[in-house]
Amino acid sequence: MLEIDIVCVGNLKEDYLRAACAEYEKRISAYAALKINELKDGAPILPALPKRAYKIALCIEGRQLSSEELSELIYDLPCRGYSKICFVIGPFDGLPEEVKRACDMRLSFSKMTFPHQLMRVILLEQIYRAGNIASGGKYHH
Repeated sequence: MLEIDIVCVGNLKEDYLRAACAEYEKRISAYAALKINELKDGAPILPALPKRAYKIALCIEGRQLSSEELSELIYDLPCRGYSKICFVIGPFDGLPEEVKRACDMRLSFSKMTFPHQLMRVILLEQIYRAGNIASGGKYHH
């Protein structure tokens, strides 16, 4: 089964965000093994990145993909020798440049800026949608 890690700075403070994340985490379990690594504010990010994963930095200057393209990327990576994918969500002021350089790809969900806690919910929803698309499900339609 595909492994997906999310490395993120800060924990979720609001109940509604925790509830949304918990729901998508449950749904994702049908498609992938998910692990979320919450780092404390100010903690170094680089040591938390898994060594053998395809690492994707979420940042505004990254490449924008459609949901279908994200699904294709995620589910094509095992064919390219990656059994683990790691998405990286930075703190409120963005990811340090050295973290972005350590990643294989930079991904942007929009030219708009989102709160990093809400970004986790958006990312989890898109990971779930990607699994549903790859399996021919009806959620995306």
